[in-house]
Amino acid sequence: MALIVQKYGGTSVRDAERVMNVARRVTEAYKAGNNVIVVVSAQGDTTDDLIEKAAEINPRASKREMDMLLATGEQISISLLAMAIERLGCPVISLTGWQAGFRTDSKYSNARIKTIDTERINMEIDRRRIVVVAGFQGINRYDDITTLGRGGSDTSAVAIAAALHADVCEIYTDVDGVYTADPRICKNAYKLDDISYEEMLELASLGANVLHNRSVEMAKKYSVKLSVRSSLNTNEGTYVKEVSKVEKMLVRGVTRDNDCARISLCGVENTPGKAFQVFDMIAKSGISVDLIIQSIGNGKTKDISFTVAESQLDIALKLLEEHNSVINAEKITSEKDVSKVSIVGAGMVNNSGVAAGMFEALYDAHINIKMIATSEIKISVLVDQKDAERAVSAIHDKFLSK
Repeated sequence: MALIVQKYGGTSVRDAERVMNVARRVTEAYKAGNNVIVVVSAQGDTTDDLIEKAAEINPRASKREMDMLLATGEQISISLLAMAIERLGCPVISLTGWQAGFRTDSKYSNARIKTIDTERINMEIDRRRIVVVAGFQGINRYDDITTLGRGGSDTSAVAIAAALHADVCEIYTDVDGVYTADPRICKNAYKLDDISYEEMLELASLGANVLHNRSVEMAKKYSVKLSVRSSLNTNEGTYVKEVSKVEKMLVRGVTRDNDCARISLCGVENTPGKAFQVFDMIAKSGISVDLIIQSIGNGKTKDISFTVAESQLDIALKLLEEHNSVINAEKITSEKDVSKVSIVGAGMVNNSGVAAGMFEALYDAHINIKMIATSEIKISVLVDQKDAERAVSAIHDKFLSK
């Protein structure tokens, strides 16, 4: 008897028809003799609708109260799915995040899971019930409801699978699996049979929206076998696991991230510690930095450019301008309407010429590169947003055309 954890996103349960479709899939797995735990997100656009309702009342509502509000979306989903499973004649119980034993820290709206008390879930499994758990949420030491932030339901599912040593954690979405690129951009993109944790983590961090990076990080840490599948058909998905066929493909995927903005500090004093002052200040404000370039300068000054999420641009600029007496930059500039385009592949480690091939593809497509960043298994470039889709297609054609 296998223990299967299934996770269904908001589009998979957006209306009554799809809720019943999920219920049928869950009960099929149960009737095959498996123990089944289901983690569910809020229906469709429920979370966005709740955020809009909050803005009508108080645009600056506290994160604690926002968590109290947003957690209700998943509570609706679990109860409706449990009702659907009941209708199909199987024993079932729905549990909120805190009923399921999720304990988190107190960082409202972006909490981290600290522990999971599995006693209640194990008790329900022993009774041969299907357990439907609200994703995205938990409870902190003050008994306050917390939410896990973007992609939190993926993280909830992987955390349960890790805590209970599940045989597999199936992530159901509206796509068939992990593709070499976004099929909406690249018509010749194709599904991968498998991908390594490292590659999936990079793709998730670089703009691929199939899995959230925190869930992949946790799956790698606890060796949780992941399967990314479609909730709309029975096709075989993509397995995310420790090793994959890296020797056959130098590049495994191409991604695009439009949530980027560039900041440049021009004419910064060329003395030890300046970069530390800049990035320590930014880090303490909770702003994540991605691509970084520092010029050699002319001896007395240097330029430092880096990217942040576009949503954090105004905060970062205000912070830098307020502390420019310490940074002492001659000029602070910024640029929106840029995109980060990346290639990922563990096979790149021992193969030269991948970067040159990527730059050649962009040259042939007449696309200018603004910034470059590399690691062992990824290369990222910053380009104008208007060129991003063409960049993805050109790079995909270079490395991944069949």
